[in-house]
Parts: sequence; structure tokens; C-alpha cells
Amino acid sequence: MKIVRVFFWGLLISFLGSLPLGTLNVAAMQISVQENILNGILFSLGSLTVEMLYVRFSLVGINWIRKQKKLFRWMEWISLGIVLALAIGSFIAAVQPHHEKNVMLNNNINRFLLGGMLSAINPMQIPFWFGWSTVLFVKKILVPRASYYNLYIIGIGIGTFAGNLVFIFGGKMIAQKLNASQSIINWVIGGIFAITAIVFLIKILLNRDGTDKLKVAEEEGMS
Repeated sequence: MKIVRVFFWGLLISFLGSLPLGTLNVAAMQISVQENILNGILFSLGSLTVEMLYVRFSLVGINWIRKQKKLFRWMEWISLGIVLALAIGSFIAAVQPHHEKNVMLNNNINRFLLGGMLSAINPMQIPFWFGWSTVLFVKKILVPRASYYNLYIIGIGIGTFAGNLVFIFGGKMIAQKLNASQSIINWVIGGIFAITAIVFLIKILLNRDGTDKLKVAEEEGMS
């Protein structure tokens, strides 16, 4: 059935899009390694819930989003700042023995809420999903109907969760096998965040991130 295709497209795009190093999946991994797997899963569920809400908003406000290139340029820099803060937090925890965890994550906030909060202030999934949704609209895989939207968003949620589980369980397993100290773990995760920040910066400077996706999606929609 055609309506089922949109579910699997949402799941596939979301799963593959969750595999590259990013702010939220690496943070979920760090929480699972330094706290427990349940907290990592709760963090992931919180972040993907906000992502699904953003996708729903992007579907109904597609014309408004198309005009917000400057806003998304600022969002790119905000996302870069968050990744840098997480990297610095991990490095501080690595060099100070009394800090076992990233100082950015060393709090008592419910991990589901923390995931939702970080996802809410790191909304680069909007241009990502705006671009893909536009392509699916053009290919007539996604149809402007509530039933299609709902299945599409459910697929996205499942795909993101599956991708995050790779980081949550993979990171935990690697840490246990290496039997590394908290300091070493913080150095490694801080390095991952630092590399992610460099990649973000290169994409921003080359205009190959959110605003570029908006431009490409707009051209696809006009063709």
C-alpha cells in the first residue's frame, strides 16, 4: 500500500540520519556509559519526541519555513555552540578527578526532559526534515493527509530510536570491554564532540547544512 511506503521511508531516512556523529546521539551514549542504559534510553525518547513535534510543525508550516533561511543560519551556530559546550564539559570532567561526568550533564534533571530540552534548543532537524519531506512530496510518496503524516512521523520516531540504540548499547559495550576509567571515557567522548563541532563548522562555512537543505528543497519543489 502507498500509505505504508511513507512509514518505511520515514523510518529509513531517520535511521540513517541518526548514525552520523551528532549532539544528541553522542550525549545519549555518554549518559548510558556514565549512568545507565535506562537513562540513555529516556534521554533518547525525550529528544526524539521533540524531533517528531518539529517534523509535524514543518509539515503544516512548510511555506513559512521556506522563507526562514536567516533563522536557520542562526540555529546552525547555536547547534555548534551546544556541541562545543558538551566537548568542553567532557574535557573539564577528564582533567578534574572530582568531576566524573560531563559538567553539562551532571545534574538531576529527568533524562527524558533533558533530552527534550537539548533537542528543543538544537532544532537542526527542521531543515533536515523539511528537505526530505519536500522531496517525498515531489515524488508523491508523501501526501498532505493526516493519515500519511501520522505514519510518516511514527516511522521517523522508530528510526531515530533505533539509530540511537546503536550508540547507547554500542558505547556501553565498548566501554565495558575496554574497562576504561571515567577520565579516559571523558577524553574520548570529548574528542568525539570536538570532531563533531569541526564537522559542523565546516558545513556551516561551506553552506552545506540547514540553509543549503532549504535551498535544495525549494529548488526541488519548484522543478
